[in-house]
Parts: sequence; structure tokens; C-alpha cells
Amino acid sequence: MLKFIVRRLLQLVPVLIGVTFLVFIMLHITPGDPAEVLAGEGATVETIENINERLGLNEPLHQQYLSFLSNAVQFDFGTSWRTGREVSSEIAPRFFVTLELAIYSTILSVFLGVIAGVISAVRRYSLTDVTIMLVALFGLSMPNFWLGLMLMQWFAVKLDWLPATGWGSGSQVILPVIALGTAGAAIIARMTRSSMLEIISQDYIRTARAKGVTEKVVIYRHALRNAMIPVVTVVGLQFGYLLGGAVLTETVFAINGLGRLVVDRIASRDFPVIQASILVIASLFVFVNVLVDISYRILNKRIDLD
Repeated sequence: MLKFIVRRLLQLVPVLIGVTFLVFIMLHITPGDPAEVLAGEGATVETIENINERLGLNEPLHQQYLSFLSNAVQFDFGTSWRTGREVSSEIAPRFFVTLELAIYSTILSVFLGVIAGVISAVRRYSLTDVTIMLVALFGLSMPNFWLGLMLMQWFAVKLDWLPATGWGSGSQVILPVIALGTAGAAIIARMTRSSMLEIISQDYIRTARAKGVTEKVVIYRHALRNAMIPVVTVVGLQFGYLLGGAVLTETVFAINGLGRLVVDRIASRDFPVIQASILVIASLFVFVNVLVDISYRILNKRIDLD
């Protein structure tokens, strides 16, 4: 197990380097001069040149990238071009807000998705099964920003039960988490149903039933545990999707998270904040995938990770 963890962590290094390189190139080939944006309208050519010199934008691209990479290894992301503050101090509070939103949404997705998937599989081809799958299809088809607006319209504006915007109190968490977690719950429900149907038809499940084991034990102890392996993979991928999808949700509900910060700083061409934010999100995503791989061994002892 330890060898596997070390090997997987080492494999993350080229992945993260690739992410930083792609983000760096995309930012620099995007039309628009950061110095002109920072200088504002009516700035002189001399002022723009001074800003380019101060920010190091006159250096060759490969030197700029290597400089960023060497500083990132030391967890030094520089200062924001827009505010002059340390990038880490700008990112940290926003990151934990987005992380909270993603974790709560994942918990909701797993809770609803697994329960719905198990019920649908146990009662396959019944009215309950068809209804759950139709609801899952509807949840999968809805954009999270549209669902967020509908939730705000009904529960915040018309019924006045919950606040429409913000993040912090328990009541403010409910609508954003539902808006962001619904699509994930639909995907997990469909995957759980599919995996459960495959496991239920296995010989050892029929043997357990023939021995007189109760149906609840057969479903929840024997079938569900083995059916969770592909579901865990989907959960890991969904967590990464939630980190990215949080951008729209944070915008709709006026949540000061990392996704909203990235969108704001793209408009102002604040390269240090954008690069550091995406690197943090990518790092978290790949570490979650390592945890998913480790969970395979926990769910099934026969899987050899080494």
C-alpha cells in the first residue's frame, strides 16, 4: 500500500507541471495586454512599458514560466497584479469557501444518489424504478445555474424561507448545495443502479439468498459494498467537476469562492492569482483521485494496488 501511495504521488508531479504549462500558455496567447488593463484607458506607451518591465512581462516566455514554476515549488506565488497583496492571502479564504461548497454538495450527491440507485435496482422495471430514473434524467439535464435561479425564485423570493445569496450560516448553505449537488446525485444514482443490477445477478448473491440470509443483509452487506467500487470512481470525478462547476453557482448566489475569484481576475488579467488558483484546484483534484484509488483496496481486499 505504501509503495502504491508513493508511486501515485510521484506520478502527480508531471501532471501538475503539465497543468501549469497549459494554463501559462493559454493566458499568454489570449488577446489583451495585462499592462494595458492595469494602466487603464488613456495610459501612455511609456507607462505601459514601465508596467511590463516591473512585472517581468518583457522577459522571454520560457523564462517567465520557469520563474513561476520555481517559485510555485516553494509555495511562493508572488503578489497580485491587481491588489498588490500576497496571492496566498487572496486565495486561502476563497479556497476554503469553495472546498466547503464542494464537500457539502458531494455529501448530498452521494447520499441521495446511492439511496435512489439502490431502491431503483431492487425494484427494477417497476413504477418506482422508472420514476427515479426519470427524475435522475431531469436532474442531469438541468444546468446548475438555472436550477439555482429557480430555487432562489421559489424559496427565497416567493416563499421567503431561505436567503437568496451569501455563504456562512446554515440557511445560506442549503440552496447553493442543492443547486450544485443535484446533477451529481443523478449521475451517482444511475451508476449505482447499473452496478447493483450487475452484482445482484452474481452467483454468490443467489447462494446467499439460498442459505436464508435476509434480503437486507444480501443487499447492503454483500451487494452494495462490491457495487460501490465503480460508484467511488464517479464520486471522485464528480468532486473535481463540482470544484469547476462551483464557478457558476458562486456567481448566481454571490458567494465569494475561488471560482468567482478566478472569473473576476481573468477579466483584469491578474496572471499570478489565476495561475495559483488553477494549480490549487488541480492539485486537490489529483489528490482526491489518489484517495479514490486507495479506497478500492478498502472496499475489496482482493484488489492488489502494489
